[in-house]
Amino acid sequence: MKAGRARWKVENETFNTLKNQGYNFEHNYGHGDNELCSVMTMLMMLAFLIDQVQQLCCKLYQKARKRAGSLRDLFMEKRVLLLYAVFDTWQSLYESLAMPSIRPPPIGILPPEK
Repeated sequence: MKAGRARWKVENETFNTLKNQGYNFEHNYGHGDNELCSVMTMLMMLAFLIDQVQQLCCKLYQKARKRAGSLRDLFMEKRVLLLYAVFDTWQSLYESLAMPSIRPPPIGILPPEK
């Protein structure tokens, strides 16, 4: 019984995170062409796995997440920076997120669309 409840808790928290905290996992991923839905779901799960590993292992990611406050806010800040600046590495992106007063985004702005 305890094992079943523990498994339910892990699954429930995982899907709650995927749905409500920035990953935008919705019920509509289950509709349409099976191949596309499967690919989108697997890509989202892969992104979730990478974020989980970073939360456990990467001090810079942990600092950026702590400064942002929530995972949703971290995703929003990351989107904004990626829209307006070019980063050579993911490390420089997370340095800009973790320490914006010390390490601002790079000056190199994306070229305008044609």
